[in-house]
Amino acid sequence: MIDRRTLAAALPALALTPALAPAMAQAKDTDMTAPRLYPVLQAVIAAWHKQDIEGVLVHVTDDIIWRNSSGYAPAIRGKAAMRKALQGMAPIIKTNKWRIFDHAENYNRLFMEGVDEFWLTTGEHVAIPYAGSLEFEGLLIKEWREYFDGRISAAMKAGQPMTDEVREMLSRPAV
Repeated sequence: MIDRRTLAAALPALALTPALAPAMAQAKDTDMTAPRLYPVLQAVIAAWHKQDIEGVLVHVTDDIIWRNSSGYAPAIRGKAAMRKALQGMAPIIKTNKWRIFDHAENYNRLFMEGVDEFWLTTGEHVAIPYAGSLEFEGLLIKEWREYFDGRISAAMKAGQPMTDEVREMLSRPAV
């Protein structure tokens, strides 16, 4: 049985072993330190800033599951249903400033924290701090889950002012 010290001492020599070169190259290809999934989210955000619905949908699978209500409403299932939901949202949003404060990737999952901030055509300013998770199939979003406090959204849509707590949460710089 090899103890930890012996194994640690042998690691540099193992790294130079030609038989291990393909495995090491593959490890570099799957290096999770370089963002791979976050640029997809950036493209989705850029499209939604312009209310380009098809620009958003090009980044999701046909069978997307979009859980955009923190569980108080059923998931939106399928690209056609997501299109319909976005088509319903776009006309009532005058301007949006959706942004991400932090994110992390893990294999086929992107975790994010941000704010969905927008101004309605009726004049209300709504800013909803949230966290979410995107599951990918290749570079397409397969499942989208968002977690937020729906009471904040409802209060602000009803014209109530932004609380100091929410204002503080939103004052962070975007990535």
